[in-house]
Amino acid sequence: MLTILGFAMIATFLVLIMMKKMSPIAALVLIPALFCVFVGKGAKLGDYVIDGVTSLAPTAAMLMFAIVYFGVMIDVGLFDPVVRGILKFAKADPMRIVVGTAILAAIVSLDGDGSTTFMITVSAMYPLYKRLKMSLVVMTGVAAMANGVMNTLPWGGPTARAATALKLDASDIFVPMIPALAVGLLGVFVLSYVLGMRERKRLGVLTLNEILVDEKVEETETVLVGAGSGASGTGKAAAATGGSGSGTDAGDDEAGDAERFQVLDPNRPTLRPKLYWFNALLTATLLTSMIMEWLPIPVLFLIGAALALTVNFPHIPDQKARLAAHADNVLNVSGMVFAAAVFTGVLQGTGMVDHMARWMVDVIPEGMGPHMALVTGVLSLPLTYFMSNDGFYFGVLPVLAEAGAAHGVTPLEMARASLVGQPLHMSSPLVPAVYVLVGMAKVEFGDHTKFVVKWAALTCLLILGAGILFGII
Repeated sequence: MLTILGFAMIATFLVLIMMKKMSPIAALVLIPALFCVFVGKGAKLGDYVIDGVTSLAPTAAMLMFAIVYFGVMIDVGLFDPVVRGILKFAKADPMRIVVGTAILAAIVSLDGDGSTTFMITVSAMYPLYKRLKMSLVVMTGVAAMANGVMNTLPWGGPTARAATALKLDASDIFVPMIPALAVGLLGVFVLSYVLGMRERKRLGVLTLNEILVDEKVEETETVLVGAGSGASGTGKAAAATGGSGSGTDAGDDEAGDAERFQVLDPNRPTLRPKLYWFNALLTATLLTSMIMEWLPIPVLFLIGAALALTVNFPHIPDQKARLAAHADNVLNVSGMVFAAAVFTGVLQGTGMVDHMARWMVDVIPEGMGPHMALVTGVLSLPLTYFMSNDGFYFGVLPVLAEAGAAHGVTPLEMARASLVGQPLHMSSPLVPAVYVLVGMAKVEFGDHTKFVVKWAALTCLLILGAGILFGII
């Protein structure tokens, strides 16, 4: 009976969030609470939830302060030179433009939010693609795959969800996966080079001067994303306007022409140019400390966020304004983590997950049991594409992990394998960020899907293969 109720609870949760009848947070709380009563253990619901919240508090703290930290870094202009440098590097060479798109999307993905990563990337690169008549699905596909690999950062979502669902430390999952993820990201860069060469062969190479003089721009594209706007929730600021096709002297420097293209708003009031090197050093130190595991990740980001706010915005009202600017995203993410405590607490506390795992152990062929990590990695491709990360990590992964444990596969191996499908997941119709991407790029979602699925799946398998080769999975 517990097996049936467990699967029924997961199915109910998945259906409701996929049909958008309930928000993930509401479903994570109400559905397990209802099933806890069905099981006859409603009186113990409080104990299950408190146990879950206690174990998940460090993960929630990490997510909260990581979002604040990287939001502040974008507010103060840490990534502005990167955007301008990529535009200067790209010039009017289709190959460089596609590679630059992948690099830009990967770098800006450091804050862990897909929607605003796509806002920055498309705002910066769209005018170049449009004026050279390059394929826009190449831009959306490359950006989505680069962001999908980087989305595995501990504060990006999937790693935190896996850690939450299996009650593990996020750094124990992520740090050993870095070599395999690096191979995946390198694969995205190589693919962007190949796609760029294909575009170069089709279109040739022009200079920015030739484009600006010879092609009359029919309309001016304007995209405004305010620093810390409610639309993005993470504080990536972009104010971008398409360049003019007139008034350009033949002797203009191409770097100057590049500034005519969409870039981060150079006049936003949150910029702190005098503190650029302090912020760069602080970020490098923070990331190094995380990789070297000098302190727990939640502690590192708590200290980093406090330092970033204090040094860049010494006045209390300014600090409050920055916190308020990023409050929406912080609340959504941390709320999800604490809501997950109800779901995982009930699933484990009532014994449902144990019964489901035993059933899966009986169903899976005996020969596949020791290879459950590989099975999980392969399953992560279709499952994270056709369901949300919440559904997969909170509903499916705990069951797979219990089945793997019966055959000696550790939860850490299962958690790492579950990250494999993220490059494909970022183009799932269930991911809101992908609609920001295709909408700003003026690409049909179906066209984007047809283009990206095969390449994203290949990137996922590359990560899985590297993980197995390096002995990580």
